[in-house]
Amino acid sequence: MTYEETLHYLFTCLPVFENSGANAYKPGLSTSHALDDYLGNPHKSYPTIHVAGTNGKGSVCHSLAAVLQQSGYKVGLFTSPHLVDFRERIRVNGEMISKESVVSFVENHRSFFEKLEPSFFEITSTMAFDYFRAMKVDIAIIEVGMGGRLDSTNIISPILSIITNISLDHTQFLGDTLEKIAGEKAGIIKTHVPVVIGEKGTESVAEVFRSKASETNSDIFFAEDETLVNSISQNEEGKWHIETVDFGTIVDELNGVVQDHNAKTVLCALRRLREMNFNISSKAVGEGFSHIIELTGLMGRWQTLQNSPLVICDTGHNPGGWQYLGPQLAKAVSSHPNLYMIVGMMKDKDIDSVLGMMPRKAKYFFTQASTERAMPAEQFAEKANRHGLEGSIVPSISDAVAAALLKAEEKDMIFIGGSTYVVSEAYPLFSNKKLQMNHI
Repeated sequence: MTYEETLHYLFTCLPVFENSGANAYKPGLSTSHALDDYLGNPHKSYPTIHVAGTNGKGSVCHSLAAVLQQSGYKVGLFTSPHLVDFRERIRVNGEMISKESVVSFVENHRSFFEKLEPSFFEITSTMAFDYFRAMKVDIAIIEVGMGGRLDSTNIISPILSIITNISLDHTQFLGDTLEKIAGEKAGIIKTHVPVVIGEKGTESVAEVFRSKASETNSDIFFAEDETLVNSISQNEEGKWHIETVDFGTIVDELNGVVQDHNAKTVLCALRRLREMNFNISSKAVGEGFSHIIELTGLMGRWQTLQNSPLVICDTGHNPGGWQYLGPQLAKAVSSHPNLYMIVGMMKDKDIDSVLGMMPRKAKYFFTQASTERAMPAEQFAEKANRHGLEGSIVPSISDAVAAALLKAEEKDMIFIGGSTYVVSEAYPLFSNKKLQMNHI
């Protein structure tokens, strides 16, 4: 098969959660274990760090990868979903897996795969583990797909577990209370493996983590309770200046409001890695934090796509993410003549809670991503109207971007988000300058 034919096979012949949601969700580890055993347990060839949580997983994974790369380690990075290119999910020192590696992996093992009827994510995570072994990585950072306990990545035995935070998301799969969701995320805590908790949340959630750590005889570290920073503030560009206890002064390239918490989670994890005798210098930490995007290819976290007018995208897609995005956009309303919002969401999200956090003074373009899971733009607009949000219905994301660019003046701001998949479709319109000009 060609690379394009291989992608078609992966996305159409396997159950893909991103496209169809619950019908593609396969909880449990039996298939992942079978795939892993067939390939000779590739993940046992290198140490791993396992990262779970409702929000911030991607930022934490990429930040850690950047620092470890700058420390001289060869770092595998597995994250999901991708924004533009499937290969974004599997990287080594920031470089995406080659097209040839994707094709050969599927061709060489397809006959075995099809006997198991695996999901898209089970195949993808197995591909990552196998690729990292072939590339002889020094360490791999593995992001959980959903939950933790039954996620297909949970076959690994990491040297460190990280849980960023807990909020209500994927409740139909993980439970309808914070404590139930915490229990699922806590499933990545392994016997005698230390765990870092970024934001402990309520005391009852913190107790879920303490209980699991006690059960597994694991040291547990709450980033909020550790003295990691002496001071932290944002400059006019929104970048965080952090006076750290362990690594001196650093400037964090990621400038969303939530990055305050993510940075502290990473600093806590780095402290643990140093205790394990990883060679991590203050210079490497400073360079890593200030060049995360360049070093790892991270996209879509309060990212500037254009400056005049200012166009920002963010993949926040649930109440936990919007508790930070809401105030940040409210601030944008006061600092720009007009704020235009290009937004759409998935049907299985807590849409009303998110809409309640969106700024009322903005002008909206209600849209939808090209996936079965997307809420139709008309229905989304109806819900938004009930929350006092007004605007136009533009079902095509490219048309919504074009309409916003026509409306916006030089000092205005355009925000694109509500769903990773909305950002995914809008992103290439700005990376492809010719296409952008056509829309304008």
